[in-house]
Amino acid sequence: MPKVVRRPLEAVYERRLASTLEGLPRPEHVGIMLDGNRRWAREAGHSDVREGYRRGGAKVAEFLGWCVQSKIQQVTLFMLSDDNLGRPAEQFGPLMEIITETVRDVSASGLPWEVQVIGSLDLLPAEAASALKEAAGRTAGRGGLKVDVAVGYGGRREIVDAVKAAFEAHRAAGGDPEQLIADFDVEHISANLYSDTGRDHADFVIRTSGEQRLSGFLLWQSAYAEMHFVDVYWPEFRRVDFLRALRSYAGRERRYGK
Repeated sequence: MPKVVRRPLEAVYERRLASTLEGLPRPEHVGIMLDGNRRWAREAGHSDVREGYRRGGAKVAEFLGWCVQSKIQQVTLFMLSDDNLGRPAEQFGPLMEIITETVRDVSASGLPWEVQVIGSLDLLPAEAASALKEAAGRTAGRGGLKVDVAVGYGGRREIVDAVKAAFEAHRAAGGDPEQLIADFDVEHISANLYSDTGRDHADFVIRTSGEQRLSGFLLWQSAYAEMHFVDVYWPEFRRVDFLRALRSYAGRERRYGK
């Protein structure tokens, strides 16, 4: 079907789908894995796969707008894993530039969300880490949708860092390490995760591109999260796809392991 015909029909379907979600359960915290940028670029005929990252980066602000419309409270965007830090310089450098530009764009003034960059920023190039912190810092106190951008992020590394942070805080306060070992509980980790929102769980994790694995994303927070895998590359992800995901979430019975 030609786009000139398909788009108006899709808009009608979009409105109808959105209306059916009114009053239904919706996730508070959505984690999304922005996957398939390079494959999209190759299949679209681009000789430079960076075009996929550029197109994917341009999609982020649009997606956050959909989340605001759907009354989502928190979003975590998985943009770069700690495993990706070892990519060749000719790949990593341009990718880091696109991620930095994307964070600057979504941190611009007048947007209805507050941005925080999470992950092992100390493992990033110093200039990139500084630029990311500076951009996100401009949104501090803005309120609205909470947006965590995961860069240089690994779920296992986050748990290790949370344990270290809990012990360091206890030591700095003059506490007895042996007592902390005896008392150590899940709350010590939950209280020391990268995000400062105080929300230690994700309700819904979406992965684009058709891949069906977590790849280390929000390992602690996703213990009872609902999963949704979309057979669409991130640059092609539409609001219709997002609304269908929310419809899937609304139809599930969440038992939290009980």
